[in-house]
Amino acid sequence: MDFELCGRDVPFEALGSPSFAKLLSSYAPQLLPGGSLRDVPVPADMAGTLPHATTIVTMTCADGVVIASDRRATAGNLISKGDVEKVLRCDEFSAVGIAGVLALGLEFARLFQVELEHYEKMEGRSMSLVGKANRLAAMVRGNLALAMQGLVMVPLLAGYDTDKDAGRIFSYDPAGGPSEEHRFYAVGSGSVFAQGSLKKLYTDGMPTSDAVLCCLQALYDAADDDSATGGPDMARRIFPIVATITADGFSRLPDPEVADIAQRVFAERMRSPDGPSASLRG
Repeated sequence: MDFELCGRDVPFEALGSPSFAKLLSSYAPQLLPGGSLRDVPVPADMAGTLPHATTIVTMTCADGVVIASDRRATAGNLISKGDVEKVLRCDEFSAVGIAGVLALGLEFARLFQVELEHYEKMEGRSMSLVGKANRLAAMVRGNLALAMQGLVMVPLLAGYDTDKDAGRIFSYDPAGGPSEEHRFYAVGSGSVFAQGSLKKLYTDGMPTSDAVLCCLQALYDAADDDSATGGPDMARRIFPIVATITADGFSRLPDPEVADIAQRVFAERMRSPDGPSASLRG
């Protein structure tokens, strides 16, 4: 079996490395995300005009982990797109959410998907969740030159650790430094408001359905205070993306189900605009 890279046939057995990204860097570095821009100075005013993805939230629960995002992308003070897909399945037990420069983030997410598939074919087994977190860190670190020019892409990795039988969350800084987060986390322009909401509503061992509701409440709070975060669009029927990752694998909630929950949140906010309050007892 031969593998074609940039018009060159390479025997599959000769590829050797279980890392597809490393393979690309050796044979066709221009195909890496941002490859054509790495040696080109980026004008100072360009980064702010590119579409940016905004708020991602995630929360562990009794069965695993929930990850959700709003749908808005902004370019400076403009809304460039209202139905962006920011949460992507990586493999059966992991997903990544994208904040920052949208085009780069989507490229990295797709490359990471191929990276995990390539590893599984080369090694005959799936990569561990910690291995996925470290591999994604190396890929983000490879974008440091562009990040220094303002083209920042920050992912949020959520997954189910089959060795620990638990959901886990990993965040990254623009230089690729990975950190494991516990209980809940948020990234993006509305993250500070979403984090406050998650802190208020989170309880240990909560059912998956409650975690989904908490994530939607957090996204609503973020949209309430951050203009770059989009709330539920009732007129156009555009609602957040929500996915769960459990022992049964990755599952994206159907749009009608998310719409029902979002409409319930919206109706509650009509009566109480500030949302549910945390109990002072416990």
